[in-house]
Amino acid sequence: MDPVGSAAGVDAGRLRRLQLAGVASGFAAGAWLGAAEAPTKMVTLGLSPVVISLTMVLGVFLARWSLPALLRGTAAIGADVRQAPHLVVWAVLAGCLWAVANTLTVFAIRDIGLSIAFPLWNANSLLGILWGAVFFNELRGAGWGRRLGVLGGAVLMCAGATLLAIVSSAGAAGGHAARGVAAALAAGALWGTMYIPYRKAYLTGMNPLAFVTFFTVGEVGMMTALALADRGGLGPLTAELAGARDVLFWLLLGGFVWVVGDLFQQYAAKYIGISRGIPLSNTNQLWGLAWGLLVFGELHGRSGTTHGQVIGGSLLMALGAAAIALASATGTEHRHWQEAAEREGARYAVDPAYVRAGLGGEATGMPARRRTWLDWTLVVGATAVFVAFGSIARVPELAVSWGWVGGLVVVLLTLLVGTGLFLWRTTRFS
Repeated sequence: MDPVGSAAGVDAGRLRRLQLAGVASGFAAGAWLGAAEAPTKMVTLGLSPVVISLTMVLGVFLARWSLPALLRGTAAIGADVRQAPHLVVWAVLAGCLWAVANTLTVFAIRDIGLSIAFPLWNANSLLGILWGAVFFNELRGAGWGRRLGVLGGAVLMCAGATLLAIVSSAGAAGGHAARGVAAALAAGALWGTMYIPYRKAYLTGMNPLAFVTFFTVGEVGMMTALALADRGGLGPLTAELAGARDVLFWLLLGGFVWVVGDLFQQYAAKYIGISRGIPLSNTNQLWGLAWGLLVFGELHGRSGTTHGQVIGGSLLMALGAAAIALASATGTEHRHWQEAAEREGARYAVDPAYVRAGLGGEATGMPARRRTWLDWTLVVGATAVFVAFGSIARVPELAVSWGWVGGLVVVLLTLLVGTGLFLWRTTRFS
């Protein structure tokens, strides 16, 4: 990564470490977000896509309240909200968009498979680049080399998505390739738009652990409404959940894993912007490919040409994401970010010191405190729910390569520990 110059309020060395933290978070996000989609393969067992998505969202809800309580404490989260209460509304809106998009991904996986659907909905990178440049001064002052890196990467990602769409049209099961492609692209559009509230929050200075806590309110509310409408009321929905109770643990776990990946993605969006952070976290397409091909054998029996097209399209998109991520922000561009942050702070009357501290990765809000009884209640309660469902869970009747599962899990844990420690030492999770 090229050296970065000094920005107002952030010296060159500090800015470099923040960007490295953002890049590392983006890679870790890709791995964990990719793994989180694996449980959605249970749609092949006959479970409703909406019920699958609802259960995952409930797992997300448990994780989004318990992990921030464990890592930072509810008192610090409350202090953030008092500084920028308007962001609660934006967080709820982002959660609503996520819930609809996540449901669409389940339909896409059912119709065209995990390894093909993943890169299609990752077209959200293109919207991330657009919204970052239009609304938040990203790429302004970046220089032509870095702009070409971002835009050239976007072209590569489009080419990869197009190749994968062609493959899916020729080989999807059930004759619903067009429907699966449409669902995946629609999910990408909703997720791309969802990043606007992300960037508004982090330019204003809010800590990601506070933002995601209220994000989940929109997720649960929207997903519950969708599930009730789709199943025809509370009675039928409850009956279907009860009938699938022995596999709900895996869906709840998928939601928990997704939250870990999303927390890393939030830090990537904060420290390297959505035009770079989102494409980098979209390396989850390669992890989705790994889970789809290695663990579930999705393309088993297909021709060598089909395998080559899927792998080639995914690698093409990954190269595009890498080009975008490596076009690091200079000090000049970071000063434009600060201008956007000051504009956001003035619009909502947020304390300028709070905004500056958040942009520089420094501690914001109230001083750190011991965990309270509320924090431990949230952590213990969420753990108890997972233990209860785990005790009645059964292994789904899916063809799974457990050796590959074990290998991928080891990689996930390595990225979690390594990136988490680096992020803590650099920002104290600020």
